Amino acid sequence: GIGSAAFRNCDNLWSVTIPNSVTSIGYEAFRDCRNMTSVTIPNGVKCIGNSAFYNCSSLTSVTIPNSVMSIESDAFGACNNLKEVHITDIAAWCNIAFEWSDSNPLYYAHNLYVNGTLVTDLVIPNSVTSIGGYAFYLCYSLPSIDIPDGLTNIGYATFSNCSSLTAIDFPAVLKTIDDYAFYNCFLLKSIEIPSGVTSIGMGAFGDCNSLSTVTFLGETPPVHTDNVFYECTALSDIYVPAGSVDAYKETWSEYADKISAITEP
Repeated sequence: GIGSAAFRNCDNLWSVTIPNSVTSIGYEAFRDCRNMTSVTIPNGVKCIGNSAFYNCSSLTSVTIPNSVMSIESDAFGACNNLKEVHITDIAAWCNIAFEWSDSNPLYYAHNLYVNGTLVTDLVIPNSVTSIGGYAFYLCYSLPSIDIPDGLTNIGYATFSNCSSLTAIDFPAVLKTIDDYAFYNCFLLKSIEIPSGVTSIGMGAFGDCNSLSTVTFLGETPPVHTDNVFYECTALSDIYVPAGSVDAYKETWSEYADKISAITEP
């Protein structure tokens, strides 16, 4: 692998092609390479270390291969001129363990490209059963997301700050929606929570300012942490199965005044 601080502060480094034999990029390996404009990471790299590309302030594009399994904290921190993140496989991207928000180059780039095409209508492959934390954090180009029928878990802050997202259809087998999963998706207007959902995390839909209607299909109220709908100022109606109104009002007591029975058509 490329060792810790191997090329730190190399101001004469403009572009980097990493050999195929490399399997890891170490701590601060390219930190403060301020003139580096692009980097292609070869298929074979499994781990990108803490602060590996921190403050590569001229970096505009990065290619992440399918082999990457983990990206550590601050790996792309302060890369504030990043514009494009390139990948070839959405399923592999969904499986990356991002340690923190700026582990993901989308934190600054906002635009995800698959095989050279900007992702707008995101289709997550059927093979994906869980989407890792921060996977699409601050991805601005997603008005819609096609989630596969087999998805059971949506991770921490997975779709947080997806500012173009207008609608989301959850699969029936979904079980957990983690903390801040859809935080500040401020164009979402309504959501329907499937009956299989057993847990919804803190702030999962916080600051979704346009969210006015939520429908729960489950007879048993999901376990939740406070502030699931934090600062959802437009939220007026939470619909639940007719036989479960009292249970929801007790379990989701902070929203009791908005809870009523689903009206059959």
